[in-house]
Amino acid sequence: MIRTTLLLAFWILAAPIAAIIGFPATLLTGNVRILYGLFMWGCRAGIWLAGVRIEAIGLERFDHSKSYLFMTNHVSNLDPPIQIPLIPRQTSIMVKQELFKVPILGRAMRMGSLVPVDRGNRDAGIQAVNAAKAVIEKGLPMTIYVEGKRSYDGKLMPFKKGPFYLAMECGVPVVPMTIIGTHKVMPKGRYAIKPGKVTVIFHDPIEPKDFVSRDCLMEEVRAAIESGLPEQYRHPPNGTQGSPS
Repeated sequence: MIRTTLLLAFWILAAPIAAIIGFPATLLTGNVRILYGLFMWGCRAGIWLAGVRIEAIGLERFDHSKSYLFMTNHVSNLDPPIQIPLIPRQTSIMVKQELFKVPILGRAMRMGSLVPVDRGNRDAGIQAVNAAKAVIEKGLPMTIYVEGKRSYDGKLMPFKKGPFYLAMECGVPVVPMTIIGTHKVMPKGRYAIKPGKVTVIFHDPIEPKDFVSRDCLMEEVRAAIESGLPEQYRHPPNGTQGSPS
């Protein structure tokens, strides 16, 4: 619990400082880059203080100047602060609506063009996809946790269909990502952080235009993400879970 307390204390203290510097800079310049950079620095520093070491694999597999849809598995609350700073460009992300009510954090997320989503509301989910499409059309990459929520056992759960509708509509290449290790460092349901190593794999980009349907695209992305998981977290042959209806 000591490392968890240290991490939370650092973020609680760092957030107002980042806001004091970043908000005026953003309002003066009309550019969120400084604010975004400060928050990414805070993520990296906090994760380091928690004793988590990160290895990134495959960053050379895609052109950092282009926009992509980054699609990844999700097993821990630590996934976003580990993965997002690794992406070379500023990226938007779909996050649960409740976080937008948090002081400072909510304001920063709005300024950073993050997209709120209500996971229990189908109509709100459609609105979130439309909002994400508008963000992508402005040239901003987006990161999406395609299962919609964290996995309890580290194995892939059924994927949401919305992200693949978004990919087919926008025609933006998809970069599948696999995160490994956060299931041991801080699994769902546990609040204490255990020091350890986390690996993030960036797979080769996938072009939506090469697929006849979003279901085919979904299966290709799923196969790529699962290929990066340790054997014990993969589904057995012919046992891959499908998408929710």
